[in-house]
Amino acid sequence: MDQIKYCAGYKFQLVEDYSVDVGFSRGITVGVGDWVSLSDRGILTVKNGYAWDGASGPIEQSPDVMRGSLVHDCLYQLMRAGMLDQSCREQADGVLKRICLEDGMSHWYAQAIFDAVREFGAPSAAVGAQPYPVLTAP
Repeated sequence: MDQIKYCAGYKFQLVEDYSVDVGFSRGITVGVGDWVSLSDRGILTVKNGYAWDGASGPIEQSPDVMRGSLVHDCLYQLMRAGMLDQSCREQADGVLKRICLEDGMSHWYAQAIFDAVREFGAPSAAVGAQPYPVLTAP
């Protein structure tokens, strides 16, 4: 019998390509499959169809966190794939905070989110980490 393998837990899907300057790079273009790339100039590009889970924890999935959560998830995915060094995690967390502030989040709330990812985010960025278990069906 044929089976499919999939991951549950993704809540959102990009419907057009998105690019943003994250302010750092490895000096070479790196990427994960056809979905996410980080240029040698620090431009993160996320392709149409990319799925992510939004903000983690008890954070409301509001417009002021959506773009930041997308970019942050992509940067952590690059770290999990070994394309970005773990030393980039603090910069990635700072990008999350910066984008949330740009999108209208209060300074207090953006700082609380930053503090939370600094405290608890390392396992999600670790090389080889799987954010969701692989499931099979049937």
